[in-house]
Amino acid sequence: MNFNSRLRFWVLAILFACVVGFYLYEWGGLGPQKVVAAKVETGTLKPTVFGIGTVQAKMNYNIGPTQTGRILRLYVDQGDSVKAGQVLGEVDPVDLEQRITGSNAALVSSQHNAETARAQLQDAMSRNQLAQTEAVRYEKLFESGAISKELLESKQNNAEVAQAVLASTVSAFQAAQSMVDQAAADYHGQIEQKRNFMLISPVDGMVVARQAEAGSTLVAGQAVFIMIDPKTLWVQTRIDQARFSGVALGQSAEIVLRSNQTEVLCGTVDRLEVRGDTVTEERFVDVKFTNIPSSIFLGDLADVTIKLPEVTNSLYIPVAAIKTINGEDRVWVVQNGKAYCKLVKTGVRTVDGKAQIITGLKQDEIVILFNNSKAQLAEGTRVRLVAAL
Repeated sequence: MNFNSRLRFWVLAILFACVVGFYLYEWGGLGPQKVVAAKVETGTLKPTVFGIGTVQAKMNYNIGPTQTGRILRLYVDQGDSVKAGQVLGEVDPVDLEQRITGSNAALVSSQHNAETARAQLQDAMSRNQLAQTEAVRYEKLFESGAISKELLESKQNNAEVAQAVLASTVSAFQAAQSMVDQAAADYHGQIEQKRNFMLISPVDGMVVARQAEAGSTLVAGQAVFIMIDPKTLWVQTRIDQARFSGVALGQSAEIVLRSNQTEVLCGTVDRLEVRGDTVTEERFVDVKFTNIPSSIFLGDLADVTIKLPEVTNSLYIPVAAIKTINGEDRVWVVQNGKAYCKLVKTGVRTVDGKAQIITGLKQDEIVILFNNSKAQLAEGTRVRLVAAL
């Protein structure tokens, strides 16, 4: 092999070695691991909590008879708007009208008896007053010797009889008046019972379900109509328990119905339910509409974003940099070209992927977001930034 051939061989060998070395450095395991990183920054965070819920009504009413009966007529159907006091339907009262007529007749009869007893009482009072006056007058005449003792005793006996008759008449009048009260109570009870056979709307609302038809026999308490008050519509929202901290009554929210995703509706947190779902580890938050849209249906799914109080002048990093290890939040930071794991305490998080850092990091520190290499990061691993956010 001459000199030129040897030179060509060594040049090619060196080039091959450089290519292999460059490949191993860039894509192999010899070079630093390539990472995407970001700086720790300071600013104002506008945290939110996101949840998914369903449209429901706070005020629901089950309208049905208070006693067993057969439905006679129904006047409304599901989807109808009704007014407070409006009759929605009637239950067959069977012989109730006849019983009301009998009760009314008994009331009128007792009132006549009471009037008769009143007249007898007035007569007894007059007779008693006369008898008592005569007894006093005859006693004075006896004292003056004008009449005999037998005549005085006769007048005194008449006065005692009149007094007894008055007492008996008073009792008879009171009994008659009690019969009037009893008959009136029975009559008004029958009238009220007739109202119980009327299915009446308790509020201005909307019928959302009609669960029986005319001719059906119902037991007491069985619902014929289900009503809601449309002014009390809200979204029962499920919030992850881990994100629930900071949610409070009165906070504003944005509601986007799945049936109309082009419109953002405003709402406020109206109730924090004390019960939760132990299976999904979620809490329930009821968000009412500020202005209820005209076209909305019970059971509609909705995306709800609750706005938490702003956090000013706070350190933050992208949420992607946070790794949860054994229940603790940690981040990988880059120092002098090497990766180190740090324990951090995080606060609120925003919908655009920012997380508040309470302790563990300083301004302008570099945190690793993604590791482009297949190998896992370890303490002191050499890294190289290939992109920064």
